Amino acid sequence: MRPVYLDNNATTRVDPQVVAAMLPFFTEHFGNASSMHAFGAAVGGALKTARQQVQSLLGAEFDHEIIFTSGGTESDNTALLSALETQAGRDEIITTSVEHPAILSLCDHLEKSRGVKIHRIGVDSRGCLDIEAYRKALSSRTAIASVMWANNETGTVFPVETLAELAHEAGALFHTDAVQAVGKIPMTLAKTEIDMLSLSGHKLHAPKGIGALYVRRGVRLRPFVRGGHQERGRRAGTENIPAVVGLGKAAELAALSMNDEQTRVKALRDRLEAGILASVGNCMVTGDVDNRLPNTSNIAFECIEGEAILLLLNKEGIAASSGSACTSGSLEPSHVLRAMNIPYTAAHGAIRFSFSRENTEQDVEQVLAAVPGIIANLRAMSPFWQGDGQASADFNPTYA
Repeated sequence: MRPVYLDNNATTRVDPQVVAAMLPFFTEHFGNASSMHAFGAAVGGALKTARQQVQSLLGAEFDHEIIFTSGGTESDNTALLSALETQAGRDEIITTSVEHPAILSLCDHLEKSRGVKIHRIGVDSRGCLDIEAYRKALSSRTAIASVMWANNETGTVFPVETLAELAHEAGALFHTDAVQAVGKIPMTLAKTEIDMLSLSGHKLHAPKGIGALYVRRGVRLRPFVRGGHQERGRRAGTENIPAVVGLGKAAELAALSMNDEQTRVKALRDRLEAGILASVGNCMVTGDVDNRLPNTSNIAFECIEGEAILLLLNKEGIAASSGSACTSGSLEPSHVLRAMNIPYTAAHGAIRFSFSRENTEQDVEQVLAAVPGIIANLRAMSPFWQGDGQASADFNPTYA
């Protein structure tokens, strides 16, 4: 049985070409980029090259707009905390009810510990943002609006370019958590009003523990990590050069494979969805099916538990997810699906399949061979399912 990995929104395999690019910087080019001698100069050149590779993928105007961090969470925290410190007289944050915990947990903390007013804008049943509520929340008190580019669970894409323009009309900064979107959909940040953007290497075949924060030229930034002068004084600490080089190489490869993401990978995702919907009843694809990431499918199966589905998929050598890897330890349904008012019992049975450029048609066929039997077996044991393939009279979905 061939293992099938369809949990790429949680993390991706490091590309062998990325590993090859990194290896010399552990042993041969081991200098400190801040050193004045030749050992440091060689590493400094690699640091600049990686910055330019990330700049190119994002379509940023200048390479110095890229700050290397430890990952998406640090980048998110830096953006929000800096905005509060640099925007005098502004003490409110606008975000959404479906953000990643890296944003929502910080907002909860700021609300409780500092009294920062947080506006959490809701979404509709497709996960699309309530634009009018967002517009009304903007005011002279708004320090920053932070809206993800694409949702990590459903793949729904948000109109961040328009949202950035609206934020600027109110004099506020705009940040987007683009961890899931970078490398999957084209970006030209130089032509937008987006002030800050977060990304994470391990979502695009680079190693874990490396990420970046894009800060548009002219936007004031207060460092989150203080110490030395690295990253132009904006992020202290000796740079993790092997990982930085790996992120740069991964960005280069992502740019080259963008068309593959938009065509072949999307076709694999669509084939999986069509096959499941045709062979399994009482299930639905969640999110905005017309405007989402090409690699992401979130399917909610009624009357069964997602954790049970995952366990049986794992026995078949198939890896998927019940939602964000950062919240999958919770027994509660996904906060994203609850915000979308997906029926509670269906939200409990939601499974996310997320592809990468490494997946094949054989992977899809293996999943399609396994899923119908798994769902049928679990429903046979469910007290909310009756034998004729319908939910029982006791099955009364309530909304989260």
